[in-house]
Amino acid sequence: MTTVIAFILMFGLLVFVHEWGHLIFAKRSGMLAREFAIGFGPKIFSFMKNETLYTIRLLPIGGYVRVAGEDPEIIELKAGHHIGLEFDGAGKVNKIIVNNKDKHPDARVIEVEHADLDHALKIVGYEIDEDERLEFDVDPKAFFVMDEKETQIAPYNRQFASKSVPQRAMQLFAGPMMNFVLAIIIFFILGLVQGVPVDEARLGKVIEDSPAQEAGLQSGDEIISVDGQQVSTWEGFTEIVRQHPDQELTLTVSRNGDTEELNVTPQSVQEGEATIGRIGIERAFDESFTKTVQFGFTQTYDWTKLILVNLGKLVTGQFSLDMLSGPVGIYDATDRVVQTGFINYMMWTAILSINLGIVNLLPLPALDGGRLLFVGLEAVRGKPIDPQKEGIVHFIGFALLMLLMLVVTWNDIQRLFL
Repeated sequence: MTTVIAFILMFGLLVFVHEWGHLIFAKRSGMLAREFAIGFGPKIFSFMKNETLYTIRLLPIGGYVRVAGEDPEIIELKAGHHIGLEFDGAGKVNKIIVNNKDKHPDARVIEVEHADLDHALKIVGYEIDEDERLEFDVDPKAFFVMDEKETQIAPYNRQFASKSVPQRAMQLFAGPMMNFVLAIIIFFILGLVQGVPVDEARLGKVIEDSPAQEAGLQSGDEIISVDGQQVSTWEGFTEIVRQHPDQELTLTVSRNGDTEELNVTPQSVQEGEATIGRIGIERAFDESFTKTVQFGFTQTYDWTKLILVNLGKLVTGQFSLDMLSGPVGIYDATDRVVQTGFINYMMWTAILSINLGIVNLLPLPALDGGRLLFVGLEAVRGKPIDPQKEGIVHFIGFALLMLLMLVVTWNDIQRLFL
């Protein structure tokens, strides 16, 4: 149960931050954000606030922000349609009843001759069996009412396509950007909680009754060399220890400005199928605020570089699809991480956040990177790509991504149960 809660919280945070980035920049540029969703499929919870429907959906495989104009508008009023109109105090249409007009006895029923809800915001028509031509102004925040469900209209200036190239690009980029920001914040918090791991081979805590304590090692000691071999990093020192189980090592130690030599014999420990050496020490941490701030950025940069390198290996065939993980594999990995403690769980969350940001920036259809590519092409061409053609590309891309997710999930299940 602990892993289930941890996975839901982690997944919810990553998706929420990503989609929140899209939402905030959509609203800042004046776009109508119709829905902010966590998950896909049937709604299990929803509420309306400031023009946006916030929903939690059943399938935990992502999320989305639905902005007006990204998909064909919901309702198109054509000549000959019979509709009901309700008005606000200023005499403007604030509700357009598309059907079930009998449930709105106060609505004024007309036959549509022409309607422009994109630019002019006018409806022209006639009352039933009347010849007088009528023209009505429509409130920019009017609602369609269909099957008693209200949907706000979206004038062109509230639609995605109406905004400038920089505004649209920023709205698309904001989701992945917020994942990187989240990673920086998490690493910063980890730095505040535990300090920043030092690069040099300096000892932190020495575990009681360990080979290190028996050898006389103390917290704050800095290892200069092992058996005459110079060491300058914590990783270099621990690797030597790991490779010499049950073999005595001579350590040259710097302590309070003095140098001395101590002998220690690493204890044999089984790690998987390998036998390694351990002496019972922990890494030293720097607790300065400056180092903590730097840690947030440097860790995010280092993990971004590592993920990009591995992604490059996948593209060049050095990694196979069998090495990818989907939701099942991530859940299994989260289960193992949770058992190692809260610090590692937070670090795992930050790494996944970076991963999510990078994947979404890939120039693939249906991903933020693919949509950014189309915006970039528009900037180069000086005119937009045909929306229908772009929509087909994204639809095919989304279908292929879902197929890839199914394949990866099947591989995860095979690794777990076969």
